[in-house]
Amino acid sequence: MKSIILLSSVLLAAPAMAHSNNHKLSFSSDTCNVELQQTLRITPLTLEIENTQHQIMLIDEQGNLTLDGQNIAISNSQQKMLTEYASGLRSHMPQVAEIALEGVKIAGVAIDEISQAFGLKHMDGMTNLMDEVSVRINDGFYQNGTFVIDQAQFDAIGDNLGEEFDQKIDKAMEEAVMNSVGSLLISLGSELIGAGGNMDEFENRMEKMAEQIEQKVELQANELEKKADALCGSIEQLAQVEHQLQQSLPELKNYDLFVANHK
Repeated sequence: MKSIILLSSVLLAAPAMAHSNNHKLSFSSDTCNVELQQTLRITPLTLEIENTQHQIMLIDEQGNLTLDGQNIAISNSQQKMLTEYASGLRSHMPQVAEIALEGVKIAGVAIDEISQAFGLKHMDGMTNLMDEVSVRINDGFYQNGTFVIDQAQFDAIGDNLGEEFDQKIDKAMEEAVMNSVGSLLISLGSELIGAGGNMDEFENRMEKMAEQIEQKVELQANELEKKADALCGSIEQLAQVEHQLQQSLPELKNYDLFVANHK
């Protein structure tokens, strides 16, 4: 059962991404809390922010600014801030999708380790499930070549990696175990023989095996958490650039993408 618990929990490997109580997207850790409240779209040539009134702020590849169809003339200093802002959005926001997909990959590592350790041969259900979630996440973020991120997309991630998915993992693991009873018994028998028939020694060997799997997965999960924390810090800085830009161009406040709450 420990292996199933480990597998179910590893998808929480990106703890910096969480849902807040008011249903806004948030990147949260002990030191960071940044919420996203508009829709962001990134294409190779343009960057768009759509607010709740369906008004669009557009920055094209030349750095020209358009607000709800109206061209906005800006100074050199404003252009510099706008370029920094757009560059930051292009650089950092797609990393959200990368971290989510990496979390699924870590779950795949746990599956591989468990199947190898216990001789499980019929893991197609688990593999297909991981592939299904990866496709859902990727297709949610990338729509016809456009990177899209908003609250609805984060809700979708929560659904994909939530309670329903945990139940699917448990079911797929149970099926894999049932379909691999023969090889599983052989594997356990070999371990028991290796323990000299001593049940206490056998139990210790099983616990050590589980600990080794857990440590390997936790190592990767911790690295992913560091990436999420770093991304959180970068987005927090980007929120400050947005605030400075809005102070210089007050009309941009209608397209306020980030809300940063400092604890």
